[in-house]
Amino acid sequence: MTFSDFNLKSQIMKAIEQAGFKEPSPIQKEAIPVILVGKDMVGQAHTGTGKTAAFALPILNMLELDGEVEALVIVPTRELATQVSDEIFRLGKYLGIKTATVYGGSSYSRQINHIANAAVVVATPGRLLDLLKSGKIELNPKFVVLDEADEMLDMGFLDDIKEIFTYLPTNRQTLLFSATMPNEIKELARQILHSPEFISITKKEVTNANIKQFYYVVDERERDEALIRLIDYKNPQKAIVFCRMKVEVDRLADFLNAQGLNARGLHGDMQQRQREETIRAFKKGAADILIATDVAARGLDISDVTHVFNYHIPFDPESYVHRIGRTGRAGKEGVAISLVTPHEFKQLLRIQKAVGSSLINKEIPTSTEVKNKKAKSLMDQILSQEVSPEAVELVNLLEAEVDLSTVAMKLASLVIAQDKEYGKEKIGKSLKEIERLLEDAKRELSRPHRSRGRNTNRGFRNNRRGRSSHRR
Repeated sequence: MTFSDFNLKSQIMKAIEQAGFKEPSPIQKEAIPVILVGKDMVGQAHTGTGKTAAFALPILNMLELDGEVEALVIVPTRELATQVSDEIFRLGKYLGIKTATVYGGSSYSRQINHIANAAVVVATPGRLLDLLKSGKIELNPKFVVLDEADEMLDMGFLDDIKEIFTYLPTNRQTLLFSATMPNEIKELARQILHSPEFISITKKEVTNANIKQFYYVVDERERDEALIRLIDYKNPQKAIVFCRMKVEVDRLADFLNAQGLNARGLHGDMQQRQREETIRAFKKGAADILIATDVAARGLDISDVTHVFNYHIPFDPESYVHRIGRTGRAGKEGVAISLVTPHEFKQLLRIQKAVGSSLINKEIPTSTEVKNKKAKSLMDQILSQEVSPEAVELVNLLEAEVDLSTVAMKLASLVIAQDKEYGKEKIGKSLKEIERLLEDAKRELSRPHRSRGRNTNRGFRNNRRGRSSHRR
């Protein structure tokens, strides 16, 4: 099956091709036809299975672009809101789609202005409900998507979600996506959906079993040192380092090259010619390390990447799955390494829960351990090296000046001097410290959610006439 089988608009097909999507994922194969015929739907699928495109593509195909907000997507976190909004914009850019992202901690007036010009709104529950209750916005979407519903339940947003739906029209198409189906989510689905189609994509593990996944805990100021140390120790044949921002890609490429590594940057501000040249250099081995943003790395098809490094852990599980999927291809083994600070532990635990596979915590090797490993590797290389006639001639010339033992030590010193270790002896947290930080993060996540102070005793009303008391 290909995306052309869905008979999507030519502008959408152009964006799909540019995004590097080859064929529909299982959730896309099942969900897109159901959504296109106008049915409500409950989709059970783990993050990393292509859920965003599964609902975005058919909705984009059905938009009338009449100057109103036609689609509303509700997600649990600010980071996911940004990512989903970017993805929808990217898939709909040749249709001229405008999206608005709504979340707390940002200017009300700016967000309200964006909503006024948008066809698609992606919002977190708290800020969206604030805007609806205060009468600052009124939405009449034809399509409503509730994404990561179980995550919103875990974060204590269920009452907010129910209240939001009292402000939405009944004549809408509603889609609910959730990795798990606890009773509360089943009951919510019963209340907000009409005769929905149920689709379940079960997968024991979202990530490739050939990929070994590790994380190392560092302080923020130690990221650069930690990355160099791990590259030195792991000695990857071909690696991709993922960053969040374009400016970070450029800085890190300059930094790694200054340390004697052969790195190239890849991000969205590059011209197509530069992008193609960079990818070609990486594929052919003219560059050993590619530093890239998530968007720039979409569609990369390079089978011999041995290591993926997350300079920052991504904001959401889907990005994590896409990133580490660049290695462990074509049946080969791969290694995925993430640098994490203590402040990112809750994020780490959510990713681990969503992808269904364990990330192993490790200590960053010390400078001494790196030296010892390099010495052993050098010794193995020397012992396996065939002796050339030119080498015999050179040693004979040197032997006329000094004894053979001194010749060997001078040659070894020459090699070692070209590859010095970077950074202090000890970088990052110990295993004991990591275990303690993990326990703290787990305790915090398991605490009961505090009430958000909403008035949720008004009953669940899903009709438009009952909303008059909320308008100014």
